[in-house]
Amino acid sequence: MDVLTLLNLDELSIGLSNLQMFPIFETAHYIVSVMALREQPGVMEVAHRSPFACWFSSMLFCFGGAILAGIMLAEPPVAPLSNTASVLLASVVWYLVVYSPQDLVYSIASIAPVRLVLTGMKEVTRTWKVLGGVVQAQRKYDGLLVMIAVGWAKGAGGGLMSNFEQLVRGIWKPETNELLKMTYPTKITLIGAVLFALQQNHYLPLEKHHLMLIYTVFIVSNKIRMMLTGSSSSPFAHMESAIYHTLFARPAAYSPMAEEHSQPGVKPQPATDSSNGSTSTDTNSSLSNESKNGLTKAKTQDQGEVKDVANKKTD
Repeated sequence: MDVLTLLNLDELSIGLSNLQMFPIFETAHYIVSVMALREQPGVMEVAHRSPFACWFSSMLFCFGGAILAGIMLAEPPVAPLSNTASVLLASVVWYLVVYSPQDLVYSIASIAPVRLVLTGMKEVTRTWKVLGGVVQAQRKYDGLLVMIAVGWAKGAGGGLMSNFEQLVRGIWKPETNELLKMTYPTKITLIGAVLFALQQNHYLPLEKHHLMLIYTVFIVSNKIRMMLTGSSSSPFAHMESAIYHTLFARPAAYSPMAEEHSQPGVKPQPATDSSNGSTSTDTNSSLSNESKNGLTKAKTQDQGEVKDVANKKTD
């Protein structure tokens, strides 16, 4: 990219693309993930009641993206757990964050500057996970949508699998489904998956290492800004609102019944409430009673005439 070359950032982007995530950046990812799990309501009770359930939930937080991507590509979901070094490192981090004496590790990691650094390092790993998912899908399927879906799943699998992770802890909250109300990490991961998929298919005039640098700088700086300001709103909130109201929002005054009554020449149907129903029922019943009385009187008169005729004959 000419702009990055002019700014002497070409070497920086190449160096960033060759950066190894294991073990330093992966350790930061595990620490932040386990801390996020620990801060959810009821997790510490589960940790004391069933350490295995807590450990399994932690592994889903740490390796959820790789597990979900493997399921989507018809690969064994336990394949990410075959990396013994990564699993052991994640397990050690889980134990220290949850069970360290006096919560020493958690307290140190919760210090604002330390947490900022750890969170920034975790966001760096997001770039590699998204790109890894896109490339992994491209090896098996040359489809843009599949590449986006797998890259999205691998970069934000922990959030997308949150309902299953909650089931492990005995909680069922379908209203917290990430697809119903996506959080910022899920949204920014989806955007990254789209960008990297377009770049891999040569729809973007960017080199891979240039896009990695741009995307990484954006997500790290924006995440740190959100933590410093205490804001949880997405930087794309105004754009999302404009797109929603333009393409998907239905007018507030729209009503199929109101539209039907407003059409000319259409007569409204008579009301069928309980008062009208009872009035018509009373009218019908009174008419039927009058007809029955008339028939009864006619029969009585006929019977009287018959009796008179019989009496005359007898006389």
